Amino acid sequence: MSGAAPELTLYLRRWCHLCDDLLEALEPLIAPHGIAVREIDIDEHPEFEDVYGEHIPVLCAGARELCRHRLDAGAVEAYLLESRA
Repeated sequence: MSGAAPELTLYLRRWCHLCDDLLEALEPLIAPHGIAVREIDIDEHPEFEDVYGEHIPVLCAGARELCRHRLDAGAVEAYLLESRA
């Protein structure tokens, strides 16, 4: 990977408590690495409704899904290690 920090994408709904929980748990994992999280509210982007619907939050690194519904810290940490290699 180039020197740029990777970006994660979180598909969410603003009213979703699971989304809030995942984002809150994710922050301490990624903060030391300077990683940005792009939040996409699927209520504002209907093109994602068929893909995600009520199956949110979904955290992705590019096309790779890291976790769904709840934070999988192991998957995120593995991705962070891979992306720094």
